Amino acid sequence: MRNHILILFLLLAVTVGAQEPAQPTLEANEPDFFDPTRVEKVKEPYNFAVNWRVEAGYVQNAHQSDNLTYENTWLHGFRLGATADFILPSHFSLQTGLFYTFTYGTALQKWGYMSYEDYTSPDPVTGKVHSGDINHRLFEHQLTVPVRAYYNIHLWRELNLFFFTGPQLHIGMALKDDMQADISTAAKQWFASVGQPYEPYDRYASKELWRTTIQWGLGGGLEWDCYRLQAGYDFGLNNQIRHKLSQDQKMWEWHWFVSFAYRL
Repeated sequence: MRNHILILFLLLAVTVGAQEPAQPTLEANEPDFFDPTRVEKVKEPYNFAVNWRVEAGYVQNAHQSDNLTYENTWLHGFRLGATADFILPSHFSLQTGLFYTFTYGTALQKWGYMSYEDYTSPDPVTGKVHSGDINHRLFEHQLTVPVRAYYNIHLWRELNLFFFTGPQLHIGMALKDDMQADISTAAKQWFASVGQPYEPYDRYASKELWRTTIQWGLGGGLEWDCYRLQAGYDFGLNNQIRHKLSQDQKMWEWHWFVSFAYRL
């Protein structure tokens, strides 16, 4: 009886051993999933940050008009300021700041012949009088607040390419027109009747133009470490003329710039 029980246990042990699954073998080039030396590639986490910069550069303002009372004028100057870049995910950033801009330009305004039925000394043939010319010397002081969306593309080492777009607000502090008028007496009478100055004055203080200008800009540049070189163009969106001599009178302020920025 004892021998029969021993034989039964031996048969059970052999049966259980045969049912255990065989351990898998690794091929020569197959990586081990549980290899402790393997390093998983982890996506770099997003970290919020603010980059502060100082900026300086050249700017050209263009006063674009479709009316004889304002000549198309180009003013040249510089801008200085500081910006803050708020770092966003996926290579984006949002920039705002404050700039001071000073520009200067000249324009020769030729009035030609105009009708002055109520004034004396008209041309006996045409019935018109020659109004003369006005030489404008403009000095413009502005504050600018940009709101730009930036997209950065890494090129090589610390070299990056970037593009930007977005609105900005111009706030006019002064726009002095140091004009010299060589016009007829009849033209001076007409200027006075419509409230148009013909002697030196400030176009903002006289409420001739709106102080605020909204623009939409786009541009791009290169960045190396802490240094940026960029250029852009801004399109005026609103009519600046506040005191109109005619209902269809319009003037827009556009400008382009090139500047150098340094990250603090």
